[in-house]
Order: sequence, then C-alpha cells, then structure tokens
Amino acid sequence: MKIEKRPTPVGAETSDNSPTLCRGDDNASSKSETKPKSGDGSLLSDTLRGGHGLQAGATHKASLPRGARLPINRCNLPAVLLGSLTYQQHPSPFLLDGVFELHGDLFRRLAAAAAVERAEVFRDYLTVHFRLERPEDAGFTGRRKNRVKANYVRMIRGWSFDSDSREGAVLKGWVESRFGLMPRYHGQQLHDPSGEAYRRYLEMRSAGLYGTNALEAQLDLLYAFCQSELERCHPGARHVTLYRGVNRMADYETLGAGEAGSQVILLNNLNSFTCSRERACEFGDYILAVDVPLTKIFFYCGLLPGVLQGEDEFLVIGGVVAVTLSTI
Repeated sequence: MKIEKRPTPVGAETSDNSPTLCRGDDNASSKSETKPKSGDGSLLSDTLRGGHGLQAGATHKASLPRGARLPINRCNLPAVLLGSLTYQQHPSPFLLDGVFELHGDLFRRLAAAAAVERAEVFRDYLTVHFRLERPEDAGFTGRRKNRVKANYVRMIRGWSFDSDSREGAVLKGWVESRFGLMPRYHGQQLHDPSGEAYRRYLEMRSAGLYGTNALEAQLDLLYAFCQSELERCHPGARHVTLYRGVNRMADYETLGAGEAGSQVILLNNLNSFTCSRERACEFGDYILAVDVPLTKIFFYCGLLPGVLQGEDEFLVIGGVVAVTLSTI
C-alpha cells in the first residue's frame, strides 16, 4: 500500500495515510476516545478557490456537478462540499443526523469493550434493538419469511456478489439519502433522474427496503461503527491509498486534469476498492490509485468477521476525486 504524507493545512490536524488498514489490525486501540467534530466551514471557500493541485482553467469543473447531488441530506456537511475534490484533500468527520443522540448506549458499550469484543457488542446491539431474531416483536405478520433476513449483513454480502443487485441499490440509495450524493451507475448510466434506467434503480431500491425493519437506520449504525473503529485503530490517520481495477476509463466522468499527471473524475456514490494493487490488477487493465479519506469508508474487510471476506475490499463513498492511472 502506498503511504504518502501531505502538508498540514492551516487549522487541520496532521494528515497521513494508514499503513495497517489492509492488514485488518482490529485489535489496536487508541488511549482515548474522541467524538467526531463538526465540519470545518473553511472547506467551502477552498472548494470555490479550487487551487489544490488542479491545472489552471480546470477549477470550475472540479466541483461536484449539480446533477450528481441533492440539495439536502442527513448529515452535517452539504453534498456539494462532501463530494468535492477539496474534501478529498482536507476531510472533516461526517455526523449523521441523530445517530449518536439516539444510540448513545451502543457507543458507551463500545468504549468500554475490549478490542476483540467490539464487533460482537455491535452485532448484539443491532440484533436486539431491531429485533432481527424476533421480527414479530416489530410487527412482522407477513408470509414472506425471506424478507426477515434482509438486514445490514445481507446488504453487504449482496454487494460483494453484485454491486448492481437489489442489495446494491439499497446501499446506493442509503448514500443518496444520507449524504445527498446521487448514484451515477446501476447496471447502466443514471444521468437522467426521469429516465427509464433511474426508474429501474428506484424499483430495485424500494423492493430491497420492503418488509425490513428500519434497514437504513441499521446502515447508519454500521457506518458509525466503522468510523469509530477506524478512529480507535488508526488515530491521527486521515487517508489511505486504495486501488480499483477498470477496463474502460471512458465509463468514468472526467472533470479535469490534476498535477503530476493525475486525473480528476467523478465516482459512483458507492464503490468497491481494495488496498492491494495486485488484487486490483485482477479486475482490469488500468489501475486507479486514490487517496481516500477515512471518513468516506463505509465498510471494510475485517470490520465484522465473516461478513466481507476476500479481495481486501473497502466500500467507499464517492464524489469527485483525483486519481493516478497506471497499467498492469
């Protein structure tokens, strides 16, 4: 994994890449627990200036396009900011509305648990809180027993088999709802919200949510747990270099040229990456290398044992990013 230290921006904490994420070092812990802080308002002015590694004349193209975002979301930063190139370079923590306020007991339990116990504490809390093993307590009276198992674990596993599946539509819809980043691809391009392709995506998303018990709230907690583990295990780290293998760069929306030969592109609102360049080579002839903010990692291999196995996979929230392109 490529490790690169960046200059510290004014008013920001030291930024570096974490070398241990890919090794699944879930037992490491920090000496103290730090609750995420709210976003830094200076990021917005940085987005407008657009001078972070972009060539002259490309500034206006490096912001998140209007058609790729919603005007509102459910976190502490607007979509136009959290999906921008500036956010990739100078990230600030996301706070999903109401998660810490409504589930404070979970985070107190996690803070008191040993590192090897935290995953089980998290699983137990969601099982009890959302009545995952006793759906009748939550009002389930239907005959479609298979919908009872449509929980956060099934969504992650479904994504691992096919990101364009019904489970993938649910996860992309969750990102759209919480962060205001609209999906750009689900089986085909989704550039027209009034088009047939987008309608099919909405149908799959609705079918995936049908008959579940607050599935998107389960995903809220999954993201919050992921972030708390990254913060505990990698204190002070802000980025990790991840890789993605692709066959056609034409499938991506290129917004401009960056420094040192990098390209500025718009990712889908949720994407699979790996921390192993060798593994990325198995999926395409071109390798995208991206410095991903830890705050944009939704889930990663090893977070919950047995849920996402193999490929050293990371599920990464999208937006505008600078990528370095190389070949095998």
